[in-house]
Amino acid sequence: MDHIEKLIRDIPKAELHCHIEGTLEPELMFELASRNKIKLPFANPDEIRRAYAFTNLQSFLDIYYQGADVLRTEQDFYDLTWAYLNRAREDNICHTEIFFDPQTHTQRNISFATALNGIHHALEDARKKLNISSHLILCFLRHLSEEDAFTVFKQALPFKEKIIAVGLDSGEAGNPPEKFKRVFDAARSEGFLTVAHAGEEGPANYIWQALELLEASRIDHGVRCTEDEALVTLLKEKQIPLTVCPLSNIKLCVFKTMHDHNIKKLLEKGLCITINSDDPAYFGGYITENYLACHRAFKLTTDDIVQLAKNSINASFLDNEQKTTYLNRINQVVNTL
Repeated sequence: MDHIEKLIRDIPKAELHCHIEGTLEPELMFELASRNKIKLPFANPDEIRRAYAFTNLQSFLDIYYQGADVLRTEQDFYDLTWAYLNRAREDNICHTEIFFDPQTHTQRNISFATALNGIHHALEDARKKLNISSHLILCFLRHLSEEDAFTVFKQALPFKEKIIAVGLDSGEAGNPPEKFKRVFDAARSEGFLTVAHAGEEGPANYIWQALELLEASRIDHGVRCTEDEALVTLLKEKQIPLTVCPLSNIKLCVFKTMHDHNIKKLLEKGLCITINSDDPAYFGGYITENYLACHRAFKLTTDDIVQLAKNSINASFLDNEQKTTYLNRINQVVNTL
């Protein structure tokens, strides 16, 4: 292992773009299916993995929603989240801000409270037992209507203290951010922060909409920002974070190969770039694998790794005192090199 790979593994980092439902490993999927007496259309975990040959975002979402069907009880959501958090500890994630998709579950007659409480209890246990801090972000499914988003938003209000922000995910094609302006307005009026997936499959204009209409604090993905130089300039000047998910972008054919990815160029331009895993059980890698894939493609330097790690802390929704604590931990690791 070279010193850069060791640094990638050892450096404290935050993960800001991870869908908790997308951490459902095939083995746990089978375990939960058995627990809940659900028949899966696969014979074993290896057969599930072979099905992960995606051609675009929608081909992934089809199997993603099928997998989520095994999540039925509060304990299921706890076990799912706890498995991710233990993996996060292995990757030296000190803070995570995870997405969850309540509509994926309420459409199956699983209550909002069941999903929320299972996830929340695991996050609380991770604070005490794993020393991992966290925030939870509720995402609206953009392929559904804004009316549906308002329904789940109202369901979320009794749990406001457990949710820091709302976001927007699912298929971008034909579902621009402007479609959800009113529900984001309502969310901000209730004190929620806002983020949004934009500029992955959707054009650079979707990033503008997310910033101007949804008032997003950061952009999830955002790699198509390079289609608009004025947008790139704005992102740099305002240091609006992009939560980039490299292996996901390759798996979903946003870029053909990692060498084609623009993450290194965006970093060199001075944008606030972070590395994240998106849906790691489906895309073949958690956060460390994403860092390593970028390093192997672009020969990232020590300064690059440190900058990416510090960006992840600075782009988080932690308060300034907490950020300083984690930034100091990063410096301590770097000083031991």
